[in-house]
Amino acid sequence: MSESFTIAQLAEEFGITHRAVRFYEQEGLLAPTRRGNRRVYTAGDRVRLKLILRGRRLGFSVLEIREILSLYESEGGEGAQLRHLVGKIRERRAILRQQRADIDAILDELDRLEGACTDRLLDAAD
Repeated sequence: MSESFTIAQLAEEFGITHRAVRFYEQEGLLAPTRRGNRRVYTAGDRVRLKLILRGRRLGFSVLEIREILSLYESEGGEGAQLRHLVGKIRERRAILRQQRADIDAILDELDRLEGACTDRLLDAAD
């Protein structure tokens, strides 16, 4: 028999809550079988969860992750999935670089404002 996992085992392994695992199931990203009232996850479900969590850590939305995972099961298979993923990675990188530039600009402005306020406080103290 192939390896199977409970929701508790997956949650513990990946450091997430049972609720998070059920959320990904509700979103259609995981499809465990049932034994009575118990969810039974396969090794494939475990791999999918690992990919889902990696995608979330990289900032991909649930929708984007669903698109990437569904491409693997399509006619294009892994090649289509990888091409799509490369495009998504490039988009995400561009967004993050823009956000970093925006944050750097805000930090520079805060530094200037703080300096101006400090100078005025020193002038007022004289």
